[in-house]
Formats: sequence, structure tokens, C-alpha cells
Amino acid sequence: MSPKTFESGGRTGGDRATGARGLLTPARVAVGALALLALIFIFENTRATRIRLLIPEVTMPLWMALLGTAAIGALCGAYFMRRRR
Repeated sequence: MSPKTFESGGRTGGDRATGARGLLTPARVAVGALALLALIFIFENTRATRIRLLIPEVTMPLWMALLGTAAIGALCGAYFMRRRR
């Protein structure tokens, strides 16, 4: 390593550009697009519906049931991904 490179502190403008590109990977863009489509689907379905929760039957807006199911799925996915590391 040359003394001039060592004195510069290591990071250059090119490293920051690479880091910014690392934030928008194709997988993250795809997951973001799917999440957006899921939210659009959830909030387009606003009518009330009957839902059976094991024993009781409740009437609630369909968007609440879909959003709750999506949240439970996201929490389960996050839990299992954390455990895998």
C-alpha cells in the first residue's frame, strides 16, 4: 500500500457510489414491488365479510383480515430468517 493511499483514509467517492448501488439490489426491488402490489390489493378489498376465527364468526372489513394475515406472515418470515443466520 502506498503512503498516499494510506493517508487518504481509505474511502473514496467511488466506494460511496458502490454502497448506494448495493442498497437497491434486484431482489430488494422485487420484494418492494410485491409488497406494494399486496398493499394495493388489500386496500382495494374494503367490503365487510364474515370470517370464522376457530369457533366465533366475526364480521369485519376484508382489508383488516388481509392486512392482519400479511403482518402475521411477515413476522413469521422475519423470525425464521433471523433463526437461520
